[in-house]
Amino acid sequence: MSDAKSSGTLDGGEVCLRPLVEEDAPLLTRWLFDPGVLHWLQLSEDPAGLRTSQAVRERFERMQADPFTETWRIDTVKGRPIGQIELADIHPLQRRAEVHLCIGEKDVWGRGYGTRAVQRLLRYAFEDRRLRRVFATADADNARVIRCFERCAFTHEGRLRRHRLRHGQPTDMVVMGILDEEYRAANDRTAGV
Repeated sequence: MSDAKSSGTLDGGEVCLRPLVEEDAPLLTRWLFDPGVLHWLQLSEDPAGLRTSQAVRERFERMQADPFTETWRIDTVKGRPIGQIELADIHPLQRRAEVHLCIGEKDVWGRGYGTRAVQRLLRYAFEDRRLRRVFATADADNARVIRCFERCAFTHEGRLRRHRLRHGQPTDMVVMGILDEEYRAANDRTAGV
């Protein structure tokens, strides 16, 4: 299996996944400080000391240094940065990883960009990295991201009761996953349409 940091730009037609670079830190800061975006992220309980530009830059540096995480900026076909996606906790021996998705530009929510970004990432995960399983967790009441993963052929695998705090309140999360053979079957169906 190739090194986790070997990926480059992943062109996906209507979206382009570009490796995050240090110059993207102000974008990440803006997105992560937006209360509407932060509401759905597990970072929502971070103390004030972690909600600074410097803390975001340090988090970015840790992600870049982690050999088991790959991060991309999601751009529209016209080159507008709208979010971030990553494969995290890449386990080379088990051939699995977790996908994290954040569409930071709220004016494009509900337009399918997240779905297209996840589809492009899955192509990379299963065809290039040869993973056998990709999974995601989402707040149980986040219908938008759950629909996104369902459209990408993820299966509901379970519920993590009171798994995280959101604004101090326990929140259930759902676990969704897709296996290599499910990815291939879903793509065979769409290719035949």
